[in-house]
Amino acid sequence: MRSISFRKVFFLLLICVSFGTISCGGSEGPVLPKAHSKSFQEFKEQHLKLLEQEDISDGTRYGILNSFASNLLAVKDYASAVVFLTEWVEKHPDDTFNAYWLLMTAYSFLEMDSEPLAQYYFERILRNYNDLVVKGKSVHFICLKHLIQISTDPANRISYFNQLITRFPNEVSTTELYYRMALEYEQQGDWTQALKSFQTFLEQDDAPTIQIAGIPNAYQNAKQLIDFNNSSKDWTFETLNGLVRSVKSALNSGDAERLENLKSKVNFFAMSWRQDENAENAQSEFSLASYMFEKSIHFAPKLDESSTPTEAYLRTWGWSSYMNVWYFYFRKVNFPADPDIHGRWEWAGIYYGDKM
Repeated sequence: MRSISFRKVFFLLLICVSFGTISCGGSEGPVLPKAHSKSFQEFKEQHLKLLEQEDISDGTRYGILNSFASNLLAVKDYASAVVFLTEWVEKHPDDTFNAYWLLMTAYSFLEMDSEPLAQYYFERILRNYNDLVVKGKSVHFICLKHLIQISTDPANRISYFNQLITRFPNEVSTTELYYRMALEYEQQGDWTQALKSFQTFLEQDDAPTIQIAGIPNAYQNAKQLIDFNNSSKDWTFETLNGLVRSVKSALNSGDAERLENLKSKVNFFAMSWRQDENAENAQSEFSLASYMFEKSIHFAPKLDESSTPTEAYLRTWGWSSYMNVWYFYFRKVNFPADPDIHGRWEWAGIYYGDKM
């Protein structure tokens, strides 16, 4: 990447002095007259004459162009900025700073709410131009950040995430990007790559503590998915009725070992209704046998009326004096990565106490 050096700064000051009606505005250079006015057109023409001089240096040419284009943006004349910048790039394909002029073009389209055109220019910069560092910032990095915000295509977003990870690892949270990339693979239905990305996410040092905006419990969610993928999944049932019958049969016979074998072997939880399933103390490894010893456990004849096509609850009681009622929670497995398992049923957890 090349870094821009500013030479002959006095040249810009000369421009300000040359036009009595124009005042210098901050570090960006002269403030333009009202767009499309006669003085504006004269100002533009004289700038172009200066730019066409053969002996002008790259740094001076950059300063004049940047001053002119920046002021077009400052007065919100985005259409004129687009015409000026794209014409310049077309006529001067060897200009070292064309990536930057097209970046300003893309920005103009964003300001005009033309995201598809902005996306076209951001991608054109990445494909066709070497990177530049302008005012300490990489043009390619800026393009990628904007593309991630405006693109809705999973394949494109995956490409942008990969480029940020490989090219700018010190400028982004690669841990977060691995997770977000996994979600994009999910959108594509590419579960092999999604699981690989989730696994890579989990392998990052800061994965257990990272906070990702809009994605609560990212680490726990990824861990549960990977753990489930790596498990035997032999506790699942083809139908809810088959699972419930087996659970009721084990309860009737008092067979704690058989009941234990019906529990999900991954991510099984036991908690009160007010707890979060992702809380550490909700993940349970307790033994049912200690609660069933010399006791008769009872259950409702039917599933709870709040059950849905994807979740079901069975009220049971007789467990202990301090927490007599337990609701067994059954859910349909949501795991498209394995069509043979997706849509089956599992006993996923226990809720203590009567429903709130």
